[in-house]
Amino acid sequence: MILPTKINVLIVDDSLSIRNLMESLLQRDPNIVITGKASDPYEAANMIKKKIPDVITLDIEMPKMDGLTFLKKIMAQHPIPVIIVSSLTSKGAKATIKALEYGAVEILQKPLNYGPTSEDTSKYLIQKIRTARLANVKARRTKKIEIHPKLSADAILRKNKNVIFQSVAEKVIAIGASTGGTEAILEVIKPLDLSTTGVVIVQHMPIHFTAAFATRLNEICEISVKEAEDGDLIRRGQVLIAPGGKHMLVDKKNGNNIVRIIDGPSVNRHKPSVDVLFRSVSNKIGPKALGILLTGMGDDGAKGLLEMKEARAQTIAQDEKSCVVYGMPKEAVKLGAAMFQFNLSSISEYIKRFK
Repeated sequence: MILPTKINVLIVDDSLSIRNLMESLLQRDPNIVITGKASDPYEAANMIKKKIPDVITLDIEMPKMDGLTFLKKIMAQHPIPVIIVSSLTSKGAKATIKALEYGAVEILQKPLNYGPTSEDTSKYLIQKIRTARLANVKARRTKKIEIHPKLSADAILRKNKNVIFQSVAEKVIAIGASTGGTEAILEVIKPLDLSTTGVVIVQHMPIHFTAAFATRLNEICEISVKEAEDGDLIRRGQVLIAPGGKHMLVDKKNGNNIVRIIDGPSVNRHKPSVDVLFRSVSNKIGPKALGILLTGMGDDGAKGLLEMKEARAQTIAQDEKSCVVYGMPKEAVKLGAAMFQFNLSSISEYIKRFK
């Protein structure tokens, strides 16, 4: 598919300073055209009627109509790649996770400061716009998600004596994802139950948002989900999400599989990095591991997945048709790192059989 050279962007934010800052940073790329700057969703809707943009940047908290309501209307009527611009507040993080459920493809966090210089920030934002332009977005009508209180461990054991609840897992499932990954991860893990072997996940996401993401998954899924902490045991029936702004590795302690949360430089422009996780799994778990690379732009995780395969682990890349962005899985396939290419439901079924 050959895309037009120019990328038309609509900026929607109630802050004049943010609108102007976004425009000045993005216009450093001559192929990005700011087609409009709207202070609220009603103004944005009128602009869209005149010219449909290729990408929208959307604030969550705005007067007249909040960003979530506007996003739902966009994705139901005329799906356009949307990048959410959100504050670091707890409320903002929760709303952003909702926005990703509704079809937004990426997150930008306020303040817009992604490097020591404005040039660094400009390059970062431009790359996000380019990635969003490639996203495979589809019309979406939000589904009501039922949330049930989780039973305690004792209650589960009383209900089913054969269920192994959070015993230490010998095998490890490692998953990596980026753009479009939040919904892909949900689709993969929602059908899993408490007998599932331990799962560790790196999702490219800014600091502070991963905790809200883990909390949301934990509300929806039967399997337990939490943001990983240094030294956490990898247990059956549990998913550990790497915290934003830190790398997550798999290690051994007293014969048990654990995670380590460390600082350090970005790898493949990301922290957490999928490659960092996958390489640690190849070294510590080897043939008792399953590596899965989901939707995302770039090549983070491709080399790590190859190392897992060479360590005799089983490896899967998400197929092109089901990806929002077929970037990371494509690079893994090109390297010969993926033993299989599956859609999300097939990946979930494969995990169920990986005991």
